[in-house]
Formats: sequence, structure tokens, C-alpha cells
Amino acid sequence: MSKNKMSCLDYTNKISVSQNFITNQKLLERIVQLSSIKKGDTVLEVGTGKGHLTEVLCKKCGYLYSVEIDKGLFEKAKSRLSNIYNLQLIHGDFLNYKLPLKIEYKVFSNIPYFITTEIISKLTEAPNPPKDIWVVLEKGASKRFMGNPKETSKSLILKVNWEMKTLYHFKKDDFHPTPSVDSVLLHLSKKNNPDLDKADFYSFKKFVAHSLKYGLVSNGSLLTKKQVSMALKLANLPQLYKDEKILYIQWLCLFRCYKKFHRS
Repeated sequence: MSKNKMSCLDYTNKISVSQNFITNQKLLERIVQLSSIKKGDTVLEVGTGKGHLTEVLCKKCGYLYSVEIDKGLFEKAKSRLSNIYNLQLIHGDFLNYKLPLKIEYKVFSNIPYFITTEIISKLTEAPNPPKDIWVVLEKGASKRFMGNPKETSKSLILKVNWEMKTLYHFKKDDFHPTPSVDSVLLHLSKKNNPDLDKADFYSFKKFVAHSLKYGLVSNGSLLTKKQVSMALKLANLPQLYKDEKILYIQWLCLFRCYKKFHRS
């Protein structure tokens, strides 16, 4: 259910009950240590929660902005973390929060699972996206973002601008309340040189949408079977076979072929 179809109170409550907290100090230090966050970095945390991760992040970074929608959690964290100098706590909905427009920043968060896609979309599609994102999320969602077991529109679009890697696999009892799903720490790193420029990126999105709907090799496809076969052959890439996963690099190759034969 979207935010527009539920009341603000219901939405806030749903976020609160979908949050699974990590409070083990050693575990928090371990996963933060897996990041490249250092003293000069500005970091954004989505969901302060009880403030345990917040505290560890503040020891690691230069300055932390932490956004929490739940009023009760916000007040408890504010009281608990009142002596930390390099922290600004913000009470509000992250999906309405204005991301930095000019400064470089990183993100490290243990997010509510039911709005994972919305959070990742907001961060990765921002005019000034973070340099790096480390996010604790459901393992299934992480696999979908990474294109496993097969590429989706979301995974293909993400891969143009982002490298993704699973850094840590959690045990269910690392959290409380204990989640019903497996969780991982996913790292998204912004590519210094995206695979496509802005104009081609938007064309690629349309190409992907059409091809996922009608197929890469079918009566409704944007390329002929001969064009597909020749493009992959010239690029020394595997041919397309039924029921086999189509790799991201194959998608890029065929999009470039499409551009070549469909110049405006």
C-alpha cells in the first residue's frame, strides 16, 4: 500500500513495526568498519531508531544527519545522544527529506523493510546522490537490486550508475524483534564514469521497459534476430538462449546496437 492510500499515523506506525533494531555494539562496529566512512565524511542515516547505530557512526564520521519519523524513538534518541557534538537529529519522514544539493555525502542505514524500494530510489535517483550507500535490508530485496536470479528493470537501471556488493550476511537473532526474513548489508557505490551519459540513460530506460514487455527477440522487439546475434558476436558476448539469464553487459551491447540502427 502506498503512503497516499493510508493515513500519516498508519504510515508512521507501519514504519515503526517494520523496523528491526541492531543493538549489539560489537556487531555495529564490525559492519560500520566494512564501510569507507572516515573522519572527514558527512553521513546521512535513514532511521535513527534507538540510536545505537547512530552512536557508532558519529565516532567514525565527521558529521551525521539522522532522520527519524517515529516521535517516541526520536525523543529517546535525542535524550540518549544529547552529548554528541557531530550529530543533527531530524524528526520527519525521510521520503520528504531534502537531500544535500551540493556537498558530498555518504549513507549508512538500517532501514524499514517495507519502504526499501522507495528509499533506494530516492537516494540513487537524486540530483546529487550519495557517493556510497551502505544499507541493511532484506536479502531478497538485495538480490533483486543486483539482478538475481535475473535482471529486472530496477536492477538494469541501477547498474548504469552503481556498483553493488553484499558485504555481510546477518543472523536473524542479530535483530530485535527477530525478522521473518534473512538480512544483508548491501553496498552501492556510485560509478565515477557511468556506463551511459544522461541522454542515453533515458533512452536505455525506454529500451529496457519495451524489451522486458515484448522480449529482445520477438515480433515486438526493437531489434531483429540477426541484429541481436551479430551485435553479441562482434562484442564477443554469449548469444541469447531461452530460459538463460541475460547479462547486464548483453543488455548494454544490444542497446548500443539499437542506437546504431535507430538514429534520429
